[in-house]
Amino acid sequence: QVQVAESGGGAVQSGGSLRLSCVASGQLFASYCMAWFRQVPGKAREGVAAMRRDFTPFYADSVKGRFTISKDDAKNTLYLQMNSLKPEDTAMYYCAAGNSWRCGFVWPDYNYSGQGNQVTVSS
Repeated sequence: QVQVAESGGGAVQSGGSLRLSCVASGQLFASYCMAWFRQVPGKAREGVAAMRRDFTPFYADSVKGRFTISKDDAKNTLYLQMNSLKPEDTAMYYCAAGNSWRCGFVWPDYNYSGQGNQVTVSS
């Protein structure tokens, strides 16, 4: 069983920055596809960024150029640096880990996820 825990959310004004962190337990961290999803109440969960096993990043169009995903295998940690935040980025952000070959934005592909971390951007 893999435990996943996010941290680093909070409230910020439009144009500001936040960094989310996600620590995943287990010795197979480097073999997992890791991703960030977000969800607003009443809306479907959407993929934000994914990090493939070869460290290739993949981003949703809505965050390209503003968000950066990275990971440190030695620390079993995934990061999401969020710059130029907008009110529409307000959501609960989830870290997810999975061993699917696709490594994209299909939520059922991910076997493990955290409890979520709230990000609120005010205008």
